[in-house]
Amino acid sequence: MVDYFTGTVKEVQEQEVVLDIGMIGLALQVPSAHSFTKGSLATVYSYLHWNAENGPSLFGFIAPLDRSVFKVIISCSGIGPKIGLAILADLGAQSFLHAISTSDDQALSKVNGIGKKKAEQIIVQLKHKVATLLESGSVDLTEIKDSSYFNDVNLALQSLNYSRPEISRAMDYIKKNTKSDNITFDLLLRQALSYLSKQV
Repeated sequence: MVDYFTGTVKEVQEQEVVLDIGMIGLALQVPSAHSFTKGSLATVYSYLHWNAENGPSLFGFIAPLDRSVFKVIISCSGIGPKIGLAILADLGAQSFLHAISTSDDQALSKVNGIGKKKAEQIIVQLKHKVATLLESGSVDLTEIKDSSYFNDVNLALQSLNYSRPEISRAMDYIKKNTKSDNITFDLLLRQALSYLSKQV
């Protein structure tokens, strides 16, 4: 099993990137293609998913935690890769873990394709698996606590009627440009709105 690929980003679509790894172009489905820049060198952690009807699909993630959380999500009965990508795009891995561990069905139900009933189902089915992942020590619990602020900003931008691609780009921006020792909701929201105002 291939753990990761490193190559040049050749194409960027909404939820797909093409990675040139030398004589081979890999098309990978990703949570948010806005995390990738065309022409740049990128390392993508891979996951091969097999569907009985459609065959194999290759997924790519910018961090091992994203891949681990994606695999946990799609292990839930009735939840497929499409919703798994939507959760990571809208919430991010850490906010998803925070939502499950605190039984925050409201945060989950805001994700495109998930209503309140399905959010409750996901929490019930995945609470033990998420607890096991957190206990493994591979996740920083402080970062998960901080991630609730990012989730609040995401919800605030949705309430202001920004589009999903705009919110995704803004969230990527503030996650890359915010120091972990200086996180508040007000600061993150100001940074997101400032970023979005410059994109017009």
